[in-house]
Amino acid sequence: MDFELSDEQRLIRSEIQDLCNQFGDEYWREKDMQHEFGWEFYEEFADGGWCGVTIPEEYGGQGYGVQEASIIQQEIARSGAAMAGTSITSHHVFSAAPLVEYGSDDHKERYLPDIADGAVMVCTGVTEPNAGTDTSQIETFAERDGDEYVVNGQKIWTSKAQEADVIMLLARTQPRESSDRFGGLTLFFTEFNKDMDSVDVSEIPKAGRGAADSNEVWFEDFRVPAADRIGEEGNGFKYLLSFANSERISIAANAVGTGQAALETAASYAREREVFDNSIGSYQAIQHPLADSWTKLTQAELMIRKAAWLYDNDKNSGPEANAVKLRASEDAIEACERAVRVHGGMGYAREYDVERYWREVMINVLAPISNEMVKNYIAQHVLDLPRSY
Repeated sequence: MDFELSDEQRLIRSEIQDLCNQFGDEYWREKDMQHEFGWEFYEEFADGGWCGVTIPEEYGGQGYGVQEASIIQQEIARSGAAMAGTSITSHHVFSAAPLVEYGSDDHKERYLPDIADGAVMVCTGVTEPNAGTDTSQIETFAERDGDEYVVNGQKIWTSKAQEADVIMLLARTQPRESSDRFGGLTLFFTEFNKDMDSVDVSEIPKAGRGAADSNEVWFEDFRVPAADRIGEEGNGFKYLLSFANSERISIAANAVGTGQAALETAASYAREREVFDNSIGSYQAIQHPLADSWTKLTQAELMIRKAAWLYDNDKNSGPEANAVKLRASEDAIEACERAVRVHGGMGYAREYDVERYWREVMINVLAPISNEMVKNYIAQHVLDLPRSY
């Protein structure tokens, strides 16, 4: 692999930077404080054609891979948008992936062009309150009724359910069996919005990412056309799992970008702030933590490129994708905390934004899977240690 970005990748990065420069910290600070969805940013992102970055060209997308998608996500986060900006855009990049890979031609034709041009907003319904990390325990059930499925159940942490037009939904179509815990899980990609009589959406108040909502969703006799099922009934978890590594790479890119935003803000403040007649940036107690975080985030950035290259070239990216999700998320939290400390008391003030980065970056250690489960994966699949759960 070549560590140098291609001319096309550099152009993508430059264009995303230009787009994000229209929406600085002040924009995202205000959206966070008012808990307003970043529609203006999303519309510019869609107008630039970026919603279809990983959707094949035949369906109106650009046909790029996870390498390019991770560059986009990192630059959005680095611009000061942090996790709010990447949450608004990432579902278009990754949530449509199972439909691209496993959907029928008709199914793809019905949804992918509108996703690619930004006309349709996507959300994902997988996590449930009684299941958490153990997806085999989900209870939302889809019962076949002629040419439709009737869905009843509850999802939690469904990002952008307030704005979504379609949902990628994982539901049970057969009771859970101890011999095959993940059998009977089926994946759907179907029309969805909060105004449907069969859907109830309630926003979850949370610490960060105020510009991108997270929600509980209840389904009561929610009807899904059988034609909106992805692939074979009962294989939904397998389809979903095949894209888990791309999501981990995306989370790592988001974390690195947010950490870089915090470091750049802290370094700028340290150059200008004077205490005891000297710039505080001249003191090693300020310099060393920032320098240390720069090295850690730079290492994570290189590992993102390796993991994304492996993924795009159909090689096993599991160890690298999990490892970089772990390292990038932990190192980004440390970088954001150090940025707050550099600012002293003003680091706790909203006007300097580092407290917002600090609040938002925490989600990366928790989702889409906790770092403790990532360590379990590495122990079991890389170090060949016995399963612990």
